[in-house]
Amino acid sequence: MTRKVAIVGSGYMGGGIAQVMALAGAEVRISDVSFEVTEKNRQRLIEEARQYVADELFPADAVERIERNVTAAESIEAAVEGTDFIEEAVPEKLDIKHETLRRICSAAPTDAIIGSNTSTISIASLAEAVTEPGRFLGVHFSNPSPFVPGVEIIPHAGTRSDVVDAACAIVHETGKETATVSDVTGFVLNRLQYALFHEATQLLEEGVASAEDIDTLVRTTFGFRLPFFGPFAIADMAGLDVYNFCYQSLQKDFPERFATPQVLSDLIDQGKLGTKSGGGFTDVPAERIPELIAYRNRAYVKLQKLLEELGPPPLS
Repeated sequence: MTRKVAIVGSGYMGGGIAQVMALAGAEVRISDVSFEVTEKNRQRLIEEARQYVADELFPADAVERIERNVTAAESIEAAVEGTDFIEEAVPEKLDIKHETLRRICSAAPTDAIIGSNTSTISIASLAEAVTEPGRFLGVHFSNPSPFVPGVEIIPHAGTRSDVVDAACAIVHETGKETATVSDVTGFVLNRLQYALFHEATQLLEEGVASAEDIDTLVRTTFGFRLPFFGPFAIADMAGLDVYNFCYQSLQKDFPERFATPQVLSDLIDQGKLGTKSGGGFTDVPAERIPELIAYRNRAYVKLQKLLEELGPPPLS
């Protein structure tokens, strides 16, 4: 990557994004509330990289690359001058983000792409503080950003299509994957994450299971599948008719909470029952079903071996 990048906000998230960009070869300037804070955070990134190298999590030359590619800027304005891409990663408060974006726009090139790492704030509301808002969008990394491979791309209604393409290209150059979603409250990642957490807390409060047992069930059953398959692929492999039956069972006690999704009913009415019928939410040709099943089984066995090798997390 031969790009000039600014990361505004050099804390845990912003610092991790700076590491990602620097390791991909970008020239990265970071900034924060003061030069002293920025320089302190730069040193932290270098020390983190040193530990990650020792733990074989970063490549052997990562410390040298981060030292060379990451510099501490005197100010936000100095950080963004002459850059191609700017990522705002300041605290999740609208007024702070607005003020930061105004300062970014006062000094950044007019054609620089500006991304925000917000996890919940409407991109359209943030765009109100951006001059040339067509170049602005959400570029949402997840924690810890050096190690989580997915990035949510969130254009607002006025974001130019070429900006979306360019932002995706920048992220892809770091080796990460992107998914482009609409600018709605919570976007996709947090809508799903908090829906699961909400149901988990309901089960805990109802005395159905302990927090430990809920966590165990999530990570050893349906959560075990998620590194390889999303919810729609999993539903297709299980059978959409099976899902429909399960919804009907759940509705006996929770009629509104587990109302059958209309899109599920529509697919069943069309005879699309998932993998076994050749189509559902995803389309898998009949001749590739054995290949899919073999991949699934191989993936699960390898994941289990990895978990056994790592051992349990040090949570207690």
